[in-house]
Amino acid sequence: MNEPQATGFLDRFFKLSEHKTNVRTELIAGMTTFVTMAYIIFVNPNIMSDAGIDHGAAFVATCIGAALACFLMGLYANWPVGLAPGMGLNAFFTYTVVGDMGYNWEIALGAVFLSGILFVILSFWHIREWLLNSIPASLRFAMGAGVGLFLGIIGLKTAGIVVDSPATLITMGSFTEPSVLLAGLCFLMIAVLSHRRVFGAVLISILAVTLIGWGLGLVEYRGLVSMPPSLAPTFLAMDIAGAFDVAMISVILAFLFVNMFDTAGTLMAVAHRANLIREDGYIENMSKALKADSSSSVVGSLVGCPPVTSYVESASGIAAGGRTGLTAVTVGVLFAAAVFLAPLAGMIPAYATAGALIYVAMLMMGGLSQIEWEDQTDMIPAIVTVVMMPLTFSIANGIALGFVTYTIMKVCTGQKSKISAAMYVLCAIFVAKFIFL
Repeated sequence: MNEPQATGFLDRFFKLSEHKTNVRTELIAGMTTFVTMAYIIFVNPNIMSDAGIDHGAAFVATCIGAALACFLMGLYANWPVGLAPGMGLNAFFTYTVVGDMGYNWEIALGAVFLSGILFVILSFWHIREWLLNSIPASLRFAMGAGVGLFLGIIGLKTAGIVVDSPATLITMGSFTEPSVLLAGLCFLMIAVLSHRRVFGAVLISILAVTLIGWGLGLVEYRGLVSMPPSLAPTFLAMDIAGAFDVAMISVILAFLFVNMFDTAGTLMAVAHRANLIREDGYIENMSKALKADSSSSVVGSLVGCPPVTSYVESASGIAAGGRTGLTAVTVGVLFAAAVFLAPLAGMIPAYATAGALIYVAMLMMGGLSQIEWEDQTDMIPAIVTVVMMPLTFSIANGIALGFVTYTIMKVCTGQKSKISAAMYVLCAIFVAKFIFL
């Protein structure tokens, strides 16, 4: 007798009937989205631990940060979108802000918190739409593709497929090394299984390669389930005062822009697939979805996560019938339950997650097809953005150089009308950064 009442409450709260769905469909959709996203609970801790963060705490932070974000999206915005720490942004956090720039991870978390606060302000004051429209489309697509290439270089380096060389800067690693071979195998497995639309292709491939590594004696079995590690090392550990540094302005802006444009593209794609766009073009609860997404980065930084963002993998759950926030809440519950899988997460080797990084990187580079290749004043700044991110090992530098190149080329070719006031301001900030920092 309780079940119909519970179903009735869920129907009313999430408007299931209105969206022509039911509890069973939403639960299946949530499980589908989770399986396609679950690789992040293995990949993110490995990346964050390279920044000096305790692996166990990073694992719990990943699960909790994703769970809270999914609850926020589902309960507040009623959208079927899963959220988790962003791929590419976590690599920028570790390998650029901490590794290259020399800041400790607490200050880097402080920068994530501040960028999240800016993100929330932009969303609540409706400045976000203005800023999105102020940045040329070619640069928006280039940023996504550049982050993908940056992530790809990190994946190749972690796998040992690309190594440093005194003579040529970089060169190919040795495929006689088992770890290099297994990383390549993981990437190929993901690519093939994804093309064949195998459910959970990334997760299956990571676990399969880990199992092979265990069989070869490269992985030590530590168990599968245990009580969660302590979150204390990362909980409220961000150094906000330390992030108030002039040199961190470009870092905060990089976190903000990449997260903002990635989220905008993902939410628009999800809205189309979930039939959330009415005939008059109005997108149901879009404002709430933007606010939930932007707030998630702030919440995530409190537990120790890099910027949390909406995942395009949510499309898999939508394809399974997910239409409401009950799908997102289901994803959140599964992320919360995953905290008990710490031993398994600790066993996943870097070469297994490297294969996933390379695959995700190639998907992110798909935005290159949207660039206007016939107009050199659009094409060249886009290429500068994409290429300079991995070559300078910095998303922030790639964005800055791309923006400056775009502004100079448009001004010098008589196209000042195509440059917004926001672009001039951002360009001036980036030029000052290069001159004085």
